[in-house]
Amino acid sequence: MKGIILAAGKGSRLYPMTRPVCKPLLPVYDKPMIYYPLAVLLQAGIRDILIIIPPGEEGPFYRLLGSGGRLGVNITYEVQEVARGIADALLIGEQFIGSDDVCLVLGDNIFYSPDFEGYLAQALRVQQGACVFGYYVDDPRAFGVVEFDAQGRAVSIEEKPRFPKSNYIVPGLYFYDNTVLDIARHLKPSARGELEITDVNLEYLRRGQLHVVRLDKDFVWLDAGTADNLLDSAQAVKRVQDETGRYIACLEEIAFERGYISRQALLRHALALDKTLYGQYLQCL
Repeated sequence: MKGIILAAGKGSRLYPMTRPVCKPLLPVYDKPMIYYPLAVLLQAGIRDILIIIPPGEEGPFYRLLGSGGRLGVNITYEVQEVARGIADALLIGEQFIGSDDVCLVLGDNIFYSPDFEGYLAQALRVQQGACVFGYYVDDPRAFGVVEFDAQGRAVSIEEKPRFPKSNYIVPGLYFYDNTVLDIARHLKPSARGELEITDVNLEYLRRGQLHVVRLDKDFVWLDAGTADNLLDSAQAVKRVQDETGRYIACLEEIAFERGYISRQALLRHALALDKTLYGQYLQCL
């Protein structure tokens, strides 16, 4: 399976912060925002990763992550010249995906749970079709909303409905089989002029191939797309790390635990960051 991170948004809701630096490179507490979706892919065992970035940002991303070698993965980059919606990431990444299945994650979404790898394993077990997640929110009107029947099966998805049929939304993490490429090619722009990821999910639902895994209420999902959400996300990350003693989205730790890098490599990374709590945490692993 291949992994794609869509990190090409202008971040206009975060102006003026994102005028000099693009949104995925902003800090969320002690790490750049891009670390969080990248950690999701590493936890899912995905090592071939495409990051879709805004025009002119190749240098900053490459200085931060390079080609992924220090994490034992392969990272490549593509530019999204014009923002055309989330599903456009599948078309940009078509050659990268090739004949493989794909996991798409949004560059400003943060996922955390002690059982997160168990949820990912459920998604990875889906051999045919698509798997997305259902997350309970108090006000779902700004999201794609999924409705379930009495047996817990998804029966509808609506994008930003005025009158939501449930409180469950689909956060920005999607697992698709290779037929998603054909689905994406036949999408038509919505009234907003975008290729909607909800339309991709609706096509899988129409085919009876959409699996929705409901996340527990103690699951932490954060969308760091506004100033308030960015602050809330930073505070949530700090709180979880302080309470658990485990770092969220510590890429070197995940890479080491999965055998992508050696202990010697881990210690080299730790020493390079020895003046930070992050580096000191790595030294204790």
